[in-house]
Amino acid sequence: MAGAPGVGPGGGAAAGLKTYFKTPEGRYKLQYEKTHSAVLHYSHGGKTVSQLTVAYLKEKPASQGSQPSTPSSSSGMRSAAARLLGSGNGSKALSFGGGNGANRAVAGSSRLGGGLGTSTNLGGSQGVTNYDGKGTYIVFNAADTLFISDLNSQEKDPIKSIHFSNSNPLCHAFDPEAKEGHDLIIGMGSGDVYSMSLRQQLQDPGRKPVAAQHYNKGDKDASSNGSRCTSVAWVPEREGIFVVSHSDGNLYVYDKNKDGNTDCTFPAVKDQSQFMVVHAKSSKSNPVARWHICQGSINAISFSPDGAYLATVGRDGYLRVFDFSKEQLIFGGRSYYGALLCCTWSSDGKYLLTGGEDDLVQVWSMDDRKIVAWGEGHNSWVSGVAFDSYWSPPSSDGNGENVYRFGSVGQDTQLLLWDLALDEIVVPLRHPSSASPTFSGGSPSAHWDNACPPTGVLQPSPRMRDVPKLSPLVAHRVHADPLSGLVFTNESILTICREGLIKIWARPDQSENNQQSNSSEFVLGSPVPKDRVITSSNKAGGSSFKKPSSVLVT
Repeated sequence: MAGAPGVGPGGGAAAGLKTYFKTPEGRYKLQYEKTHSAVLHYSHGGKTVSQLTVAYLKEKPASQGSQPSTPSSSSGMRSAAARLLGSGNGSKALSFGGGNGANRAVAGSSRLGGGLGTSTNLGGSQGVTNYDGKGTYIVFNAADTLFISDLNSQEKDPIKSIHFSNSNPLCHAFDPEAKEGHDLIIGMGSGDVYSMSLRQQLQDPGRKPVAAQHYNKGDKDASSNGSRCTSVAWVPEREGIFVVSHSDGNLYVYDKNKDGNTDCTFPAVKDQSQFMVVHAKSSKSNPVARWHICQGSINAISFSPDGAYLATVGRDGYLRVFDFSKEQLIFGGRSYYGALLCCTWSSDGKYLLTGGEDDLVQVWSMDDRKIVAWGEGHNSWVSGVAFDSYWSPPSSDGNGENVYRFGSVGQDTQLLLWDLALDEIVVPLRHPSSASPTFSGGSPSAHWDNACPPTGVLQPSPRMRDVPKLSPLVAHRVHADPLSGLVFTNESILTICREGLIKIWARPDQSENNQQSNSSEFVLGSPVPKDRVITSSNKAGGSSFKKPSSVLVT
């Protein structure tokens, strides 16, 4: 049976997965898939989890030459010890008319036939030296390779791949506002960090990354040996500054305009459980500061949109929110069980989402400095959360501005969509208590009753019956393998599994515009049953948000 464009073996067909799911605003349809065809090598510490970054590459300023500017030689640049294999590019609008840029040749074999430009074998790479157009790209990692794919095309294979010979790339971030030089940073399993220009990589036809800056491990002392990078992020509104978190509980602050190969030693951490910030003694040192956050791994980090606040989640199960400029802990709270694995901010900076090993999605309020709702719907660990800043709620009731749409993915292979309606919250019953909030003592209800916890306090988990419950709007099994992340764009939802398969789900209006709707709905590889509607249950048996009358399981 015919499938959706770009859907092939190993995708929906092999698993008998649906190529659409329903929401109140319409159907999201599987537009196509992105993956890699390279033979992966797991020689640097075993398998790695694929992560997804969407890179919006802007038009190159007319003042720049054919090659994008890079850090000067005085900044200590040296080429990365890596070799290019075959393909990779990015993500943007859902267009069937070709890829980003103009007349760009594509490296890698075409599975769809027809492809974009001229195809070459995986052993070669063919760039376009005068490429200066804007576009959107998907950057993702698998094993020892970083791939770049073009969302603007139906080409399933990436157009470029960067192979690292000494370690595995684990995390990456792109800065669309970078004024010059490098805009892509990559954290490695060895603890090293690389930065490079995405545009320059796309221009170059060679097999090695062009002018990649290498940054030594964050600390030269013995305690940092073997501390892998867990997350990287550019600091909003701070040109050239980025941070890297590690599995030893440390976070390092870097300046891309400084030499990345200077030796930098920070004093040993005496108390692993205490937050501590130390600055480098020399103005030439890079990293410029070390933040010791927690005992155990920092699993994810996220900056508020204005760059004022930094959120971290870790192995110890705590969310921590810091004032980045003041280097001060503002507040924090614990999961109901186990580690927290992911976090993100709403576009207005008012709310945070966290997910982790308790199978729950937690909603935190910056104003209240605590959990204001928890979401139940996943059957395994929650590995990715994101707000949908492109979604517009119905405005007929005049309360649209108080509704947030967000999504979550988990190791249960499901994508869940949620609506957070703040005007419909049911305030939980308060339990008077004289106990005062502390890190390790006090009753959970006392922490919930406190209108605004004192600055710098880490709160224990409130009782689930004391916090409003949120039920998912949609629950859809999107992959055969456990999921590791999701990204919302203006035209689609992108999901990625641990093995590096990416699916692009077109929004209802985009799927109608870009693809002729087929009146006969289908499931790849099997007949399509009717959408099952199940009534949501309240396991906690307490207060809750006003829930949808049913959850769509598609």
